[in-house]
Order: sequence, then structure tokens, then C-alpha cells
Amino acid sequence: MADTDQPQTPKRVLAVFAHPDDPEFFCGGTIARWAAEGAEITFVLATSGDKGSSDPEMTSPRLIEIREVEERNAAAALGVKEVVFLRYPDGDLVPNLALRRDVTRLIRLKQPDIVVTCDPTVFWFGTTGVNHPDHRAIGEATLDAVYPTARDRLNFPELERDEGLAPHKTHQLYICGTASPTTKVDVTAYIETKIKSLHEHKSQIADMEAMAQRLRSNIDPESPIDAPRYVDSFRVITFSR
Repeated sequence: MADTDQPQTPKRVLAVFAHPDDPEFFCGGTIARWAAEGAEITFVLATSGDKGSSDPEMTSPRLIEIREVEERNAAAALGVKEVVFLRYPDGDLVPNLALRRDVTRLIRLKQPDIVVTCDPTVFWFGTTGVNHPDHRAIGEATLDAVYPTARDRLNFPELERDEGLAPHKTHQLYICGTASPTTKVDVTAYIETKIKSLHEHKSQIADMEAMAQRLRSNIDPESPIDAPRYVDSFRVITFSR
């Protein structure tokens, strides 16, 4: 797997995920690093996590309000200034044309150098967990939006005709949560920023100290013993200019 020190910070990043807290868990260190280096970053959350509660008194409308506030606060902790909620129902996300159009619209609007999203091919994590279907759905829709939909003028022509959104060719895809990473981003200087951002998700994380200890113990096994480091791992796809 290749290492990268990101010698050239991206100017614009669009991070597209399924739920509040996904960006922080999947790639919070990298997002914090890019933001600190001056990148303009927009988070897009397809749902507002309206099913993520075991509280028998909780309702979906109330949970939407709670989780959107938590996500805005978490994003701010990472240095992200804009969060967009598409408000699809949590747990019902499918990679249909409506979702692809919504992501395509934002790619054309924000014109990112890099789009970050989930790996749509991952169904399970070893023998300990199953990937959420919403993660797979947003990954598939986003990959399809990046290529070829946002690039080609005759895909969703109403976006250009009615909204003035010209086609856009994204330079790179950073795919999270993948079983086949190709690139590591060193986030050692930003692991505490990631933990700070996750502390905002009070409705989702019951034991904050256990979460922090788990992340602090997740040292890159390939780093030198005398210089331990933290990394985010991605499959990176680079499109020709």
C-alpha cells in the first residue's frame, strides 16, 4: 500500500456519506488535515440518521433535529464549514436515479477536486460486523455520479438547462471503509481532533472514553516502533485530466 503525505492539498473536497457521524468515523483525521491545510470541504449526508436510537421515547422527527445539530458541531470541530442534508429516510437508501441526480447536482455545484465516499462493494468486516446497506447505497450512487454522470453533459441535462450547472470532472475519488486500500494518509497530528469531533455525537456514542481509547490504540502496524503513527486508509482512483 502506498503512503502519501498529500504534497498538494486539494482546493475543494466533497465528502458524501449516508449518516451523521459517518465522515468522522470513516475519515475524520484526513478531513481535519485537509481543512487545516486550507481545503474548502463540504459534507453531504444522504440521511439524517432518523432510525439510530434505542430510546423507546424517541421519534424520528426529534432524532433528525438532534443528529443534524450533532453533525454540524462535529463538522465544525474538523474545520468543515458546510453540511448538506438530503434527508432521505434512514435505512431506506437505495442507489437509484433520484439519489444519483442529487449527488450529481452537488458535484457540479461544488466542483470538487476530490470526492470522498464509502466502498459499495463491502458487505462485511471480517467476522465481526456487517456493513450498513445505506453505506453501500451511497457509495454506489456517488461513484456513478462522479463517473460518468457529473462529467457528461447529456446526463440529467436539466441540471445545466434549468440550474446552470455545467458538467464537472472530478480528479480523484477517495473510497473509505474498503477491503482493498491503496493509500494511507498520515493523520497523527489530527487524531485528537477526530476524537473531539466524535464527542459531538452524544446520541450515538454511549461510552466516549472507550471510543477514544479504541481510536488511540489503533496505531498503524506498519509504522516504526519508535515513531508510531495514525493513518486513514483509502482506495484512491485518479482520473486523467
